[in-house]
Formats: sequence, structure tokens, C-alpha cells
Amino acid sequence: MSRIFQNMLLKSLLLLLFLAPFSQSCTNLDEEIFDNLTDANFPTTEAQFIAALGASYTSLYGWCNHNNIFSLQEVSSDEIMIPHRGADWFDGGQWLRTHRHQFSPADEAINNGWNFLYGGVNNCNRVIDLFNKLVSEGKVPATQAEAFIAEVRTLRALFYYWLLDAYGNVPIVTSFATSDPNPANGATFAAGRTAVYNFIESELNASVPKLTTDKGGAAYARMNYWAGKFLQAKLYLNAQVYTGTPQWDKADAALTEIINSGKYSLESDYFTNFNTNNSGSNENIFVIPYDEAQAQGFNLAQMTLHYASQATFKLQQQPWNGYCTLQEFYNSYSNADKRKGVSGNQRIRGNFHAGPQFSADGVQLLDSSADDPDGPPLNFTPEVNALEPNCYRQAGARVGKYEFAIGATPNLSNDFPLFRYADVILMKAEVLWRKNAGDANAVTLVNQIRTRAGLPNLTSLDADELLAERGREMFYEGWRRNDLIRFGRWGDPWAFKPASDANKIVFPIPQPARNANPNLRQNPGY
Repeated sequence: MSRIFQNMLLKSLLLLLFLAPFSQSCTNLDEEIFDNLTDANFPTTEAQFIAALGASYTSLYGWCNHNNIFSLQEVSSDEIMIPHRGADWFDGGQWLRTHRHQFSPADEAINNGWNFLYGGVNNCNRVIDLFNKLVSEGKVPATQAEAFIAEVRTLRALFYYWLLDAYGNVPIVTSFATSDPNPANGATFAAGRTAVYNFIESELNASVPKLTTDKGGAAYARMNYWAGKFLQAKLYLNAQVYTGTPQWDKADAALTEIINSGKYSLESDYFTNFNTNNSGSNENIFVIPYDEAQAQGFNLAQMTLHYASQATFKLQQQPWNGYCTLQEFYNSYSNADKRKGVSGNQRIRGNFHAGPQFSADGVQLLDSSADDPDGPPLNFTPEVNALEPNCYRQAGARVGKYEFAIGATPNLSNDFPLFRYADVILMKAEVLWRKNAGDANAVTLVNQIRTRAGLPNLTSLDADELLAERGREMFYEGWRRNDLIRFGRWGDPWAFKPASDANKIVFPIPQPARNANPNLRQNPGY
């Protein structure tokens, strides 16, 4: 049996296990497994325990949806924008404000992101409460439940990490059954953010050692020991942003452990990690296992491609013509960079679709409309003429990093890599550089990434080159905002965005959340 087939089979089995208790809806939280436990139906086997974890993992499927936390992270960075294209994509101006760092507590995406992340926390709390209930009632030995509880606590720590990074001063809720209905966040922003950081650190310190060191097999797409170490590394890498105190040595230790394990390695082909059938990647550490039928939510083709691009990939529905990259970011790649792609050639994989666009049969596409059915040839120009109100419909190179399978539905089946070994290499290089800017090993590590991309070796590193290489490698994986803030470049002006205030390193606490909970304090400056 080939490795690809084995991983496809494994992915299907995992989806069935995760989704079995949630056949009505991934967002239905009132399922029998939580509310009607009896001696006849409580989990007893390994497969049933894994199925009981379903709510915590299915919470992740909303990550790549439009108008949610991932959209906020990307559109507020310098790598993605959603221009106002005439009659399309004004959306009350929220994406224009997001691009300009003029975030409003009333913006829909600000509230959606908050609800998505706390929905994940709540689902994890439900599962933890379930296992604790089984232990307290003597139905499951504590030693048997321990590893599953640790796994869900680690996943909950990821949701809290995203909350810490995006919203800063957030309330900590650790039980679904006994939690305060109106939990307070910190009395001050700095104290509240430090408290959340300390909570995440303590959760990971307690839980990660109990996780399996296995990868693949039953551990695929689940929080294993190495995913826990990756999350620790991210927390420590950004500790100075979150608490004012750097933790480079702690980040170094976590990263070194992943590298020395020998469990993961760089794929020879960068795009192996982003293929439709990418579950065989030896580089992806933790993924969201999307599936066009059973685990929907990865809507990238719809979000980024032009209406006429439906013919390029024979898509089952017409795309929406929204997300594109900024010209400066596109130009940060040299034409020799294998990650960039080839303008006008959709058959060669690249992070971008740019230049003239063609149908799957090789016919030049037109930028047609009801008013002009024989419009000009469709050409994705790296140049974006305006953010608003009349950005050209074909302006901006489009996201091409993830394979768009011929005949794809609006929901892609690519597993989305949340944690990837290339990021481990780049984080390790950054940590070494921050401890000693002349560290030769840091340059060697970055050159591993550049060699795969077909680029010449660097002889030294500086902040600009480190940030640029992270941008080129990690494009559209959800880390650019995080990186810009850590490197002190978040407030810089870029195309169609003025310099932004220091308080904009976090989003506001959404107004609907504050209306519902009077104990929530707003972040400074909002």
C-alpha cells in the first residue's frame, strides 16, 4: 500500500472518528455524548475516546473561513488585502479599516474571530469536563483519561494563544459547567496579557510531557508532543511582545528538541506541503484535516480567484474575486525563487497566480461582465491601482500556494498546516540570531530554506532579511501579523496604509461581547 493511499485512508478514518458524535452539525454543542451519559453509552474503547475528542478538533474547521480570525490576521498584514472592487467587497468598509489598522469594536470580523476562538475554548472545556466526570464517577481510570485530558488542554492552550496574540487581555475560562457567565479580563492590559501568557505556559508545562511522541497514524492531525513543543516555542518566541520579558533560551530549548528528535524534515518540494493530498508530508507537524465533504471550511479558491478563474480549474462554483497580495510583497520574491510561481503559467505551482490567465483548455480568459461580456483579457497584475472605491477587478496577484484541484468544490480537501517544520528551522535561526547576531548556525539554517527555494546562500543575517525570508516561506499560513509585530514593523506604513498607533498590535474587544458581559474591559485606545 503506498504512503499516499495509507494517509488518505487514515485521514478518512480520523474524520469519521472526530465527526461521528457530531453528525448533525459541527457547531451543535448539545449532543448526546455530553448531556445523556449512561452506563450503556459512556466511552470505554480507544476509538470511543478519540471520538469523544471530536468537538475540540472540529472547532478548528472555521479557521480558514472568510470573515473570521484568519482573515483578520492576513488582511491586517502586508501580505494580503481585500480591495473594494466597484460594486464588490465594500462589506461596510470593514476590510478597508482592517487593512489600514483602523479596527472598530463593531466590525463583524472582530466579533467573529472572538466567537470562533472562545467557541474552541468552550468545546475543549466540555470535553475536559466529560473526561473528568468519567473519572470522578469511577467509569474510567484516571491513568487512562490523563493523556486525553492533556491533549485537549494543549489544544485549548492553542486557542488561548490565538486569543492572547489577537486580543491581548482576555478572560480565562477553564470549565464549561462551573464557569462564571460573565468572566472578567485583567484590570490593566499589561497585567491581563501577562496573566494569559502565564496560564498558557503553565498549561503546556503540565500537559505536553503527557502527550504521545508518535507522529502519523492515530496521532495525525492531533496534538502530539511535538506540536506541543512547537506551541511552546511560539509562546516563548513572542514572550517579549506579550510580557515585556524575552525568553529566547526557552524558545531555543523547545525548538532544539523538535529538531533533534529527527521526527520531521523539509520536503524536497515546497508545494508537497500544500497539495490536495498532503497528508503524507513529513514537514507538517499539526494540520487541520479539511475534506470537501466531511470537514468543510477551506474556501480559498472562492476567496481569492477571479470570477472567470472558474474555467482555469473547472471549479464547481464561481469564485468571489476578493483576496490578493500587495505589489511590494509579491516583488519581495525574485523570479528565481521557486516559491513565487511563473507569471502567466497556471500549470507551474507558485505562491501566486499572476499575469495572463487561461482556461483549463488553454484559452485566454476575459475579464467580462454583464455590461461588457467581451471585456479585456484577464491579467492578474501585481500592481493594485487603489484600495477603494474602484480597484480594478483583475488587480493583485492571487493566492496560489495551496493546490486547487481540477473540479474542486468550494471546500478544498487540502490539510491546512498550522505548524510546519520549516517554521521550526526559521524560528531556531531567529532565536540564535537574537542571542548572537553573528551566529553562523543561524545563517546556515536560513540557507536550508533558501536552497530548497533555488536561491543563493546568504553570508550574514539582519532583521530585514530574517523577516523577509519568513514572509516568503510562510506566506498565507497565518503568521505574518505575528512576525511583523515581533520585528517592530507592524506600525510601518505600506501600500494604502498609513503608519499605525502602537495600541493596534491587538484588536479591540468586540462590542457585542462587551454588551453581553459588563465585566470585560476594552483594550487601550479603542
